[in-house]
Amino acid sequence: MTYLVHTAHRQLVALWLGCVGWTLTAAALGVIQWRVWRVADSSVISSGQAWVGVWRACFNSHTLVTPNFRIMYCRSIGLTDAFTPPEIAAAQVLMLLALIVGFGGNAGGVYALRNVYLGLDKSAPIRSVFSAAGAMFLLAAAMSLVPLLWNLSSVVTNQTVQFPPDFHMPKVPDSQHVGSGIGLGIAAAVLMIAAGIIFLTYRLPARSEFRIQPSLREEVRLDGSAALGPKSVTESRGTLTESRGKDNPAFELHEHL
Repeated sequence: MTYLVHTAHRQLVALWLGCVGWTLTAAALGVIQWRVWRVADSSVISSGQAWVGVWRACFNSHTLVTPNFRIMYCRSIGLTDAFTPPEIAAAQVLMLLALIVGFGGNAGGVYALRNVYLGLDKSAPIRSVFSAAGAMFLLAAAMSLVPLLWNLSSVVTNQTVQFPPDFHMPKVPDSQHVGSGIGLGIAAAVLMIAAGIIFLTYRLPARSEFRIQPSLREEVRLDGSAALGPKSVTESRGTLTESRGKDNPAFELHEHL
């Protein structure tokens, strides 16, 4: 099998980037700080700050406390709830799909590098596996960027969410800014894009074709055919020697006179 370890060093780095990006995507999906709302009334929201994430909305309060939390009150946001804005619903679906597809990209990268470094398979499918892994990383990044940029646009334009009364959230925040969840997700998407591009640019080394150059062992006949081998060369040289003719004794005697 062709030695391929030296051709996959960049792909090893790409696998590390993809794993980190996939992990950060999972972390961004669980972070509640996608949108940070500033609230002037601190009678219920004691800290004056509320967080809206993909799965729930939370705030610190000294009057309302969710069980298993000390001072935090949280309510879940469902995909089928009437108040759920489309950008948050898209994040619930697409971010999960991005995790699944990104896991496939990691698995494909591990399989291809295993074949390269351990030499357990032929070299023909290695580039195809790298290309498939790269395509999955790019697809995962695209699926996560859609809800991330959509929610970023909603924050920039100060869009609100019509929460039910049991959320105890204001109808309109005084101001809002981008939370760490969106920034974390965008950084994860960039890492997966870099990993996907590196995987797609993998190339197998060109195979060297050695040619035997003509030498004294190859005699070309007048009819265009070639005779190879020591025996043929000897016979050809003998034929050439015999074609030179014999010495003339009379000519040699004349020279001695």
